[in-house]
Amino acid sequence: MVWGGISIGGRTDLHIIRNGTLTGRRYADEILRPYVITYAVAIGDSFVFQDDNARPHRARLVENMLEAEIIQRREWPACSPDLNPIEHVWDMLGRRIAARPRLPATVRDLEIALLRSGTVFPKV
Repeated sequence: MVWGGISIGGRTDLHIIRNGTLTGRRYADEILRPYVITYAVAIGDSFVFQDDNARPHRARLVENMLEAEIIQRREWPACSPDLNPIEHVWDMLGRRIAARPRLPATVRDLEIALLRSGTVFPKV
């Protein structure tokens, strides 16, 4: 699984989620603290966070953390990935990897290809 964040002004690094299932605790520790909260501080008061309705994203721990950090979350309807702008980024990354002369043969090769292809737009 891969996580990334985008805004009108840039992006976060891609984060590869390895070794097991993404839980609310892992989401808080591996995504929210190092990426989302840091990004929110950099953006300022206009920051609005959007994720989907996946179970780890809606865990009580996650809800409490976002509330404590005063991070505004944009709600969105279930089963509507077309409303999430990052879906276009995932599509673009998939196309870039599919267009490579040699397709990744292992999970590690895919991770490397994703990280290299993830530099297609500027970072904040």
